[in-house]
Amino acid sequence: MAPEEAYTVKVGTRRSALALRQTELVIAALKAANPNIDFEVHSMATMGDRDKTTPLPALGKGLWTSELEAQLVAKDVDIIVHSLKDMPTVLPPGCVLGAVTEREDARDVVVFPRRQEGKYKTLQELPEGSVVGTSSVRRAAQLRRRYPGLVFRDVRGNIDTRLKKCDDAAEGYDAIILAAAGLLRLNFGERIGQFLQSSTPGGGLLHAVGQGALGLEIREGDERMEKLLQAAVHKPTMMAAFAERAVMRTLEGGCSVPIGVETTWVEDKKLRLRVTVVSLDGQTGVDGEKTEVVESLEAAESLGTRLAKELAEQGAQKILDEINCQRADGSGALKVSDA
Repeated sequence: MAPEEAYTVKVGTRRSALALRQTELVIAALKAANPNIDFEVHSMATMGDRDKTTPLPALGKGLWTSELEAQLVAKDVDIIVHSLKDMPTVLPPGCVLGAVTEREDARDVVVFPRRQEGKYKTLQELPEGSVVGTSSVRRAAQLRRRYPGLVFRDVRGNIDTRLKKCDDAAEGYDAIILAAAGLLRLNFGERIGQFLQSSTPGGGLLHAVGQGALGLEIREGDERMEKLLQAAVHKPTMMAAFAERAVMRTLEGGCSVPIGVETTWVEDKKLRLRVTVVSLDGQTGVDGEKTEVVESLEAAESLGTRLAKELAEQGAQKILDEINCQRADGSGALKVSDA
């Protein structure tokens, strides 16, 4: 049987150290399965990369993805590599999620300043009034609920920049919250002071939808790319991600809305999905959990949709509606900082 003809695949990605590292990992997996194919990286700075001053929640949906998707539709690139948590749950016409890769550690983590090394080991140990940095309203809302004595302040920049701000005494942070996946992929794992999950003593934290996984976006109907991406698909992660994305889609949330999730394969073919929706001030929250047999993407989406609808009836929709009303009237609901 003759080998498949060689061709070049143009891969779009953001121009950050983490995005480029993630793209390297994807290309390595695809190249291993398709040694005759060449991959050409096309990187760009997206709106979220260029605007360093506006709080992320105020920038809205698609701040990391829309400009790359325009390139995909225009056929300037063939594949886009995204952090899956940055991808809106409703994609532009003509674009589809072609693959989800195996997940890196999905948890959020606490990073303490080097100047305080060894002084604190957990958020619970931080004294009242300590300043915690994060750019995520999801993280801030959940942590306000569990640690009401802490003060939250926005922190922007790539991972290296945020670590430097954390260590700089003049910035005033006593800790910052980051995703484990980014730190691990960039070999900053030694900076992790505490992992946060639903069972964390003192108060847990559910991660962002899709966190830790990479989403590979292609043009709808591009059978060649669809076939190529099969080498990067990790079906357990993809099913878990589809359940999580169905939750967000059903609740009409975006990356700037305080919806947290946690998915775990607990038994053979059984997926446990946990969801939390918390008001921005941390005063009100709705939590839910379902465990079901999941063997297909359709079953995963059904699980997420049904749990989201139950939570909506229990008060989650009221929380999100209040946030959206405040955002629409310009009262600045979507912000991290307490000040």
